[in-house]
Amino acid sequence: MIRLARPDDLPALIDVEREAGSLFRTVDMAAIADDDPGSVAALAVYQRDGRAWVAVDDRDRPVAYLVAEVVDGCAHVEQVSVRPSHARRGLGRSLIETLAEWAAARGLPALTLTTYEAVPWNAPYYERLRFRVLADAEIGDGLRAIRRAEAARGLDAWPRVAMIRPL
Repeated sequence: MIRLARPDDLPALIDVEREAGSLFRTVDMAAIADDDPGSVAALAVYQRDGRAWVAVDDRDRPVAYLVAEVVDGCAHVEQVSVRPSHARRGLGRSLIETLAEWAAARGLPALTLTTYEAVPWNAPYYERLRFRVLADAEIGDGLRAIRRAEAARGLDAWPRVAMIRPL
């Protein structure tokens, strides 16, 4: 089941992020696996604004989540993560579809995100969900700012791309 995140869900989202991030060790990206998973305070901003969704198990515990913002007039996937124990069940896809419905209801024309180009569960996965890589000339000021912040955090040690999915 997908639902809006509640305040009491937020600590579990940090755990989901850590577990999901651990998969980067399998592709020689330990620095990404060790990256700061964020804070409950940062997640609370999304949750209070109704821009945080969770997929929950049969005991109503978060096993995946998505947080979004509006960037360059599009719904931007800031983060989507799934516990490895719950991967390959369509939870990420369901969360993205939930965001697409949210965006369409607000008249937003597309979804965007930034991700790793060659990691199998990153750009290749999103291409299967109808995202395409944006050419440099297509990237708006907001996405450029996100990419600069990612580079400043060292996330560009591996090739990254910005992607879009028109609604």
